[in-house]
Amino acid sequence: MPEPSFRVAACQGRIRTSRLGPVQVVTVEGGPVWIRRPAQPVESLHDGCLMVMSLFEGSAVVSQGHRETHMQPGETVFYDATHPMRITFTGTFRVACLIFPRRLIGLTETHLKRVLATPISSCAPSASLLTPLLDGLGDTVPKLPPGTSEVLVRHVVGLLSVLAEERLPEETGLPQGAQDLLSRIKAYIDQRLGDPDLTLLSVARTHHISTRYLHKLFEYEDTTASRWIQRRRLERCRRELARRGAAAMTISAVARPFGFSSAAHFSRAFRRMYGMSPAEWREKALLGGESTPPEATATHRAGAEPRAPRPGAFPARRPSGTAAA
Repeated sequence: MPEPSFRVAACQGRIRTSRLGPVQVVTVEGGPVWIRRPAQPVESLHDGCLMVMSLFEGSAVVSQGHRETHMQPGETVFYDATHPMRITFTGTFRVACLIFPRRLIGLTETHLKRVLATPISSCAPSASLLTPLLDGLGDTVPKLPPGTSEVLVRHVVGLLSVLAEERLPEETGLPQGAQDLLSRIKAYIDQRLGDPDLTLLSVARTHHISTRYLHKLFEYEDTTASRWIQRRRLERCRRELARRGAAAMTISAVARPFGFSSAAHFSRAFRRMYGMSPAEWREKALLGGESTPPEATATHRAGAEPRAPRPGAFPARRPSGTAAA
């Protein structure tokens, strides 16, 4: 992660820094001071950092772009380390900052601009959880046992994502950028249906988004990401079962390459989706009695395909958590 550079006026105080995976934790306390972040080269913009600062004591003025934020104790603010900014502490103060790659939070540039340099009160639902967490994080991180950093950083970044999304206005329809992203995700899933390591977390990480945002994308489709993956796997199995060249294969042998390690689980999922067992479908398909699947039944049972987009179904926000496909 690139290290942000700052210009700081002479002052007395104390700075502590520690690492939580890709996140840098900085706690600062001292007297009156200003801190300025100069402009960065254009090529660094997409690899730069975002910062979140919570003020515990004192007051501060954060200026970035055309916005000037006056912070009071208990307030939190996002700002962008890739653009010029200035923070002025007018007296004794104590703050905690998180510095992290902007890709972790997964918001578009348009959405980021809406939340930057805007004070968030500790009374906000997510901020009420974040503020005490940041207050003790600087002391906690050095004491963490090995192997816990990755787990904790996922929860911290997830909470930051929720906090940022609470600042975004509701939007109707799926923005074009999100539509393109959803199409790429679907293509990625289709190429890896037989991969046992295909999980919602792996899909989200590959596309540099949170799993919470992944869920939001599929909400617009009136389904879930997990259901979408299972439906695509079942469709591939259904086509394979109907192929005459695979007639000698067992049901398990057909299902296994598409991510179903348990024949019983596959049979139950297939019956829920299509209203018949895999063996019954194969017999009908090979005898020519049914050349197409009962899609209407599948849609009704699984709720996997939308008939039409739901107005307002996609608040342009971003989501976290780990779920296996």
